Amino acid sequence: MTDTTLLEAARAVRENAYVPYSNFRVGAALRTPSGAIHSGCNVENVAYPEGTCAEAGAIAAMAAAGEYAIAEVAVIADSPAPVPPCGGCRQKLREFAVDGDVKVTMATTDGAELVMTVAELLPGAFSADHMDRA
Repeated sequence: MTDTTLLEAARAVRENAYVPYSNFRVGAALRTPSGAIHSGCNVENVAYPEGTCAEAGAIAAMAAAGEYAIAEVAVIADSPAPVPPCGGCRQKLREFAVDGDVKVTMATTDGAELVMTVAELLPGAFSADHMDRA
């Protein structure tokens, strides 16, 4: 079970999701090594691919605050079962995670939880090392 403070931050921001098309609210919160919590919610657009995932919003808030490392993640969604982050968000979370053991708690509004590490969510992550051109 995740730290309740982090899960509550995700639950609170989920209420602000802008989802006029799907009505599928998602909230995400992450903790940095400094202990700061940053959160984000999904924001839809009529051109679906142009929307923003909750996890990406939380990462953007973290970067806006001048931090670039994730120590823990919580995501909560309107779903009967915990929903894992999309592929793009898995890559983003893994890239900013302090290591592969960073815990990602996926929860439902009814209290169900699934906990995995970022390495379990994306075992073959692409990294900046793959871009070394030296």
